[in-house]
Amino acid sequence: MMNTTLLLYSGIMLLGTFISAVSQVILKKEAQKEHASKLKEYLNFPVMFAYALFFLTTFMCIVAYQVVPLSFGPVLESTSYLYVTVFGVLIFHEKITAKKVIALVLILSGIFIYSFGI
Repeated sequence: MMNTTLLLYSGIMLLGTFISAVSQVILKKEAQKEHASKLKEYLNFPVMFAYALFFLTTFMCIVAYQVVPLSFGPVLESTSYLYVTVFGVLIFHEKITAKKVIALVLILSGIFIYSFGI
């Protein structure tokens, strides 16, 4: 059974993972655009904002690891595969195959089994 503190810090880690996935979407959207120069390709507001989000998520992860066990962190971070797949389908119109669905179900199952000690 999880205690309240572990639940709170796990939530911080999950939120950081979600924000990291959002920043990946921003970077992909920006990478698909034409830019006048290499400098403008990297020094524009969306790219710098996305990297600022990555910086924020790093601190969120550091804070979360004050309470979250090291062995549980990668389990929580694996939720990024879920977020990225959903964003890929909804935003970039990527196809979701049966293999991807099976993989996501396995990831969710692993998180559930680890979290509840089944």
